[in-house]
Amino acid sequence: MNAIKNFIREEDGITAIEYALMAAAIAAAITAGLAVLGPKITASLTYISGLIKSS
Repeated sequence: MNAIKNFIREEDGITAIEYALMAAAIAAAITAGLAVLGPKITASLTYISGLIKSS
């Protein structure tokens, strides 16, 4: 019975799961941001590259 109580009170596993969920959420946000902003960033860098070549 004490083993079950200790298992329920143990929080190390819960903390690791929370960190894993946060890391997954951050990775998803970065991926979504790059998918949305990627073409705009590419266009901007291409435009800047053209300005540098023409000067």
